[in-house]
Amino acid sequence: MNKAYFDYAGKRLLQAIVVILLSYVFTFVVVSILPGDPITNVLNNPQNGFTPDEIKEIIAAQGLDKPIPVQLWNAFSGFVSGDLGLSMRTNRPVVTLIAEVLPSTLVLASAGLAVALFLAAIIAYGTQFLPRRFGQGLLRGFPSLFLSVPNFVIGLVLIHLFGFQLGVFRVIEPDSFWATLFAAIALGIPISAQIAEVLIANLDHESDQDYAAVARGRGLGQMRLFVMHLLKPSSLPVITVVALTIGELLGGSLITETVFGRNGLGSLVQRSVSTQDLPVLQAVVSLAAVVFVVVNLIADLTYPLLDPRVKLLGTQQRRPTSADDSSLPISKAVTP
Repeated sequence: MNKAYFDYAGKRLLQAIVVILLSYVFTFVVVSILPGDPITNVLNNPQNGFTPDEIKEIIAAQGLDKPIPVQLWNAFSGFVSGDLGLSMRTNRPVVTLIAEVLPSTLVLASAGLAVALFLAAIIAYGTQFLPRRFGQGLLRGFPSLFLSVPNFVIGLVLIHLFGFQLGVFRVIEPDSFWATLFAAIALGIPISAQIAEVLIANLDHESDQDYAAVARGRGLGQMRLFVMHLLKPSSLPVITVVALTIGELLGGSLITETVFGRNGLGSLVQRSVSTQDLPVLQAVVSLAAVVFVVVNLIADLTYPLLDPRVKLLGTQQRRPTSADDSSLPISKAVTP
């Protein structure tokens, strides 16, 4: 690491902070300019049972009686300090509500990503070393098939087959190991398609290189050739794909949680939407933006460290999607 890298890292970090703050401001503005003042509409709904005095107290406590710029500043200050306000339905801190369900979502998302990477690696390996009719035909069609089937359909099939028919897990115990595993499979299958497509394309490229021919000439077995020589250079662009699929991973987690009955961010969002609990919704959207930006920042900072061919000659970046040098993550790259 040299001064050029630290300059680049500093600028990317500053850009990430600006994106996070702008995403929060944008979400707040959109909520504030919605026609009909949805917050007041919720409070005035007779089904909620608020008296006029209670409505005034809630509006004053939420700062909704102040001008929009003042509300934005107060909300923005709270967001920076970690105070996301109070839920309009439960009158509990939003941070507490999110902290109660976030671990379940993180476990599911992490397991789903692990399943996606495992499936992508298996498919990519098969396309290189299985007989042509399997590797070149059947396996190469799997990513398109996986991508075309929504994760909630896969989840329903898994629940019916392994939950009701085979009894591998109990539907009323969604947090058990097997239930979590099958939920992760439902989440990871569509995501594995994108990773597998990029990995296969780069493995095809690397397999034609001279060093791969030399390794084969030395008598290396297929597994050693794959793990020691082909996988690392081919997997570098996968970092970009994984970072870009984080948003899909989070969105898919919300849907999968609903299908499997897990108590995570998905159930929290579902309740907040049905009750129009806007402080909770804004907090979840902001949290998703933070996670997405941070993961992409880590990918941007990691790629130059993993690829020894890259030298930082500038600070602009275009991250890779294929194996050739034209797709390296830095705008200027030199191959020694």
